Amino acid sequence: MITIQNQGQALVSTNYWDSEPAQSGFCYLSWNAGAGRLLVPDSQKPIIREMKGAKMVIVSRGPWEPFEGGEAKDALELLWEDDSEAPFSLHIAIEQSDRQLPENNQGGGFVITAWTRGGLKGRWPGRYREVEAIPHLQPWKAH
Repeated sequence: MITIQNQGQALVSTNYWDSEPAQSGFCYLSWNAGAGRLLVPDSQKPIIREMKGAKMVIVSRGPWEPFEGGEAKDALELLWEDDSEAPFSLHIAIEQSDRQLPENNQGGGFVITAWTRGGLKGRWPGRYREVEAIPHLQPWKAH
């Protein structure tokens, strides 16, 4: 079980960094006080560079189609919108998040932050939408 100690939007401490999901390279999204805090494991730290330069993070929720048959999973897509042809995105199963945003949060009013074991690495305005399928990879203006 992942435990997190918060101080408002800040992440004070967590056992995530040494957890099995982190050791396996899985990111985790924790929500508190109007912030989605993306916990990036040690092995994935290079993705922080891909996030730089984004003007916002678009969080899309929808069914993630399986690669080889099976049932679609509820998932989140985080898209670091930088107005490029190929913005950085991250797809996570809903189980990689400690809370789900309700439908009435569509639009925004929150921030997304990125954290490593070394602390806060980035902060962006967040936008939320529900979509028909993940991956969605569409800019906000297309919503």
